[in-house]
Amino acid sequence: MGFPQLQIAHIKPKVPIFQGGMGVGISLSSLAAAVANAGGVGIISGTGISTDEMREHIRKARELTKGIGYIGVNVLFAMKDFAEKMKAAMEEKVDFIISGAGFSRDMYAWGRTFGIPVISIVSSAKLARLAEKLGAAAVVVEGFEAGGHLGTDRPLFDILPEVIEAVQIPVIAAGGILTGEDLAKALQMGAVGVQMGTRFVASEECDAPLAFKQKYVDAQQEDTILVKTTVGLQGRAIKNHFTDLISGDQKVKIEKCLDCLKDCSYRFCTLDSLLKSVDGDVENGLVFAGSRVSEIKEILPVRQIIDNIMDEYNKTVEKIV
Repeated sequence: MGFPQLQIAHIKPKVPIFQGGMGVGISLSSLAAAVANAGGVGIISGTGISTDEMREHIRKARELTKGIGYIGVNVLFAMKDFAEKMKAAMEEKVDFIISGAGFSRDMYAWGRTFGIPVISIVSSAKLARLAEKLGAAAVVVEGFEAGGHLGTDRPLFDILPEVIEAVQIPVIAAGGILTGEDLAKALQMGAVGVQMGTRFVASEECDAPLAFKQKYVDAQQEDTILVKTTVGLQGRAIKNHFTDLISGDQKVKIEKCLDCLKDCSYRFCTLDSLLKSVDGDVENGLVFAGSRVSEIKEILPVRQIIDNIMDEYNKTVEKIV
């Protein structure tokens, strides 16, 4: 069965699936390239790596995809190096920039200057309208079910129809998307595609260490928790020793502050906690994950994950027809 062609500017992937940008060090060139090679859209997270490292991963992803397929970069607006990273990614001629945790008029102007579409992650119709007015090429509407930093306490499929009605630009659904049935539901509601982060962590090509991926496979339904990070937002993570430490208003000693955020509570170091987990210490660092992580039972190749989703999508659509 077919599906509506996802198109954002020049981006026309074979399957309507964006891989979420996950930092620190979770979605780099290996994962992004694998998703692009499987017909989806790959995203390199620029968070927590140097600008030079980000440039290297963009170039490596291009080599791995042989210049075919779509590769974008996710940059977090809350980081102090946001502008530097965004301009560097554009100089590398990425296919698009996607940004969350806020936006500004400047970022869309830079996109127009470089001829590169800028996509914003939003959590409400109001923010989607503002992003469209300022020049966003598309919006990703992310619901409460997502992993990592959250901008809402409302479920995706409650927000999605409001955003679709509010804007004329393409809308991508994100937050708790795992299956072909989820994809079919999002497309039926009017989204042009979906963004998936959590499912791709448990993939062979994901840049995270095996201990991080195994934490996903071992997670039970009751194992995710919301924590207030120093960005000022709630974040969804898998319970471990570190989430116990930062529960409530407890403060954790910061060994070396990198002064990376525009605004920080300094209650602990979010960046350092993410770096610890990506180094393999999944008990003493943050392990962000979506609310449905417990449904993931095995680590698979990216292409098989996408093939499974599309098979599920086709079966779902056939039932509807």
